[in-house]
Amino acid sequence: MKSATVALSLLSLAGSALSAPYLLSDKIVGSDFYREFNFEAISDPTHGRVNYTDAATAMHQNLTFASHDTFILRSDFKTVLDPNGPGRNSARIRTNKAYSTHVAIFDVRHMPQGCGTWPAIWETDEASWPNGGEIDIVEGVNDVMPNAMTVHTGPNCTMPTTRLETGTPALNDCDTNANGNAGCGVHAPTLNSYGPDFNANGGGWYAVERTDNYIKIWFWPRNAKNVPIGVRLGSLIIDTTLWGIPTAYFPNTQCDLKSHFDANNIIINLTFCGDWAGNVYSQSTCPSTCVDYVNNNPAAFADAYFDFASLNIYKAA
Repeated sequence: MKSATVALSLLSLAGSALSAPYLLSDKIVGSDFYREFNFEAISDPTHGRVNYTDAATAMHQNLTFASHDTFILRSDFKTVLDPNGPGRNSARIRTNKAYSTHVAIFDVRHMPQGCGTWPAIWETDEASWPNGGEIDIVEGVNDVMPNAMTVHTGPNCTMPTTRLETGTPALNDCDTNANGNAGCGVHAPTLNSYGPDFNANGGGWYAVERTDNYIKIWFWPRNAKNVPIGVRLGSLIIDTTLWGIPTAYFPNTQCDLKSHFDANNIIINLTFCGDWAGNVYSQSTCPSTCVDYVNNNPAAFADAYFDFASLNIYKAA
């Protein structure tokens, strides 16, 4: 009996050793976002009805502001736009650092909502897109729920039809040249993962783990009872093997993730209309046309903002 107990203890220790815990690398809260991110005042690559501002303009117009435990990123919601002028002012920020194997945990209280909106939290290497890979952690348009989690790559990367995840897979070819760059996506199983329902529930936590063997994304609503303690508290050490089945799972069984992904920056942005929100606008219950609605209804975007409690980034121990 004693030898059996010792054997079980050794097995337990071996399992712990193989779990590859992660150590906190970057804790980003409040004004830290201004230090850890840069503002991309660029033309929108997705052709949205948006004008991405620089940091000074964003702060002057309160498109971004911070307190000790809050960072807000939003669009203008006061200006009627000239149809021949620039789009609605908003912000697009990108981390100064790029990450390979890592875990990122986003504690989000609120995300942008409204007809015409297209908010996203994602990772990519803009300079080598799509060959450096892209992971969309939070993305959606026109308040259509639930959240879509998607991987985009160069050619020869597909996902198995059946895999261990709580979400529902959509298309399985990650190649940007296939299916109109729809990517290999997974829809979250609950409506409160995105948009108005997410906000009404007080938000929640999104986490992404990227390794050479797999990419996993989890979502826990604010009131969920199974939020890992390390996620809830922003612990110094986390172990993702204790987190349960991910919401979305992208294994390397039919895709060499190591060759399809290089070091990626984290990007947070809010655009309007464009290649996705604009193209499917007529399929929603939203009024008018996307561009006309965005131009003429500034008050409709009072709730078009991100509220981040924190972003914690971990690297392998």
